[in-house]
Amino acid sequence: MAFEVLLPIPDLALAHIQLQHHQSLGNNIRLHSEQEGLPELEGVRIAIVCLREKRRDPNNLSDGLSFTEVRRTFYELFPGNWHTTIADLGDINPGASVDDTYFAIRTLNESLFKKGIIPIYIGGSQDLVYPIYRSYDKLDQMVNIVNVDSRFDLGDASQPISNKSYVGKIIVTEPYNLFNYSNIGYQTYFNPQEEIDLMDKLYFDSYRLGNVSAAINITEPVMRDADLVAIDLNAIRSSELSTRHNKMPNGFDGKEICTIARYAGISDRVSSFGIFEYQNDAQEEKAAMLVAQMMWYFIEGVNFRASENMDVEKGNFLTYQVPIEDEVLTFYKSEKTARWWIEIPFIMGLNNKLKRHTLLPCTYQDYLDACNQNIPERWFKARKKNEV
Repeated sequence: MAFEVLLPIPDLALAHIQLQHHQSLGNNIRLHSEQEGLPELEGVRIAIVCLREKRRDPNNLSDGLSFTEVRRTFYELFPGNWHTTIADLGDINPGASVDDTYFAIRTLNESLFKKGIIPIYIGGSQDLVYPIYRSYDKLDQMVNIVNVDSRFDLGDASQPISNKSYVGKIIVTEPYNLFNYSNIGYQTYFNPQEEIDLMDKLYFDSYRLGNVSAAINITEPVMRDADLVAIDLNAIRSSELSTRHNKMPNGFDGKEICTIARYAGISDRVSSFGIFEYQNDAQEEKAAMLVAQMMWYFIEGVNFRASENMDVEKGNFLTYQVPIEDEVLTFYKSEKTARWWIEIPFIMGLNNKLKRHTLLPCTYQDYLDACNQNIPERWFKARKKNEV
């Protein structure tokens, strides 16, 4: 039932494959075509789905979306030394109502979860993150969202949902599954002070554009702890995109956003990935190429996942305990990848959101800071969120 909502890939995009090298991606992935129908999903690890819905973007003035240029560009690329099977499942059209579209996306994502398939969504308005998030409801787990965006998208939760307020809806709508929300790349002048204050009050993580650009590696532990990663193309400066994206003089460059996409792919935990706010125009080739490369780097990351056993009693970890103030912080370093984690304690007698000891990804610098008697900020926020 869930897969019946998918429309075949347009023939114009498929015809382009015939002109490409036999080793190109277009000739080496499974495709949903009008003639052949949906491809066999057995063994598929990554599925591409394009979402044409954008009615909850207040600035939307166009009639519809086409992702043909993105597909043509993606199909031209060559895979890396990959072992992952990829399928392009086609498009989801706008439903009779936006809620119909939401239902289609949610049920599709639930079906992909059951098959162990990681979706890459390429979409219109970013409020489509909401139904993707809601598809985690049946998994009985707390969810971490990472939003690469110039804005927090908290908005006014009392108003109808939009692409600038979907995070607020996630926070206030039952069931309350959200444990952490992280924003990467916000620009202060696009965010009202009340939203900045609310991010602090809720102990959510936020990273200014300048700080991330100065040290892009600080995003790796954030991605390592994410379930759902959404990238708003408005987080990228307009010169990297096309004429429709002409209002962002500042933002990530192409190399930075591809690095972030690769970090998302490498994360053993990320199970949904989306790129939103795509626009069509007469000169969209550059934007399409950048989106295609972001997809490529995410898939590259998935291929190099370490699949680390996060059971510290069974995995290969070095343990470091650091006394600080009235705490003893416990750090773990993987002997396999040299990555670091810090333990969030389970405190008896409190209604912990996390029902057991949990490891929070961190950096070596966090360990050094703790040795210098500085409590890592992400650990402090995670502990506060856990103690309800």
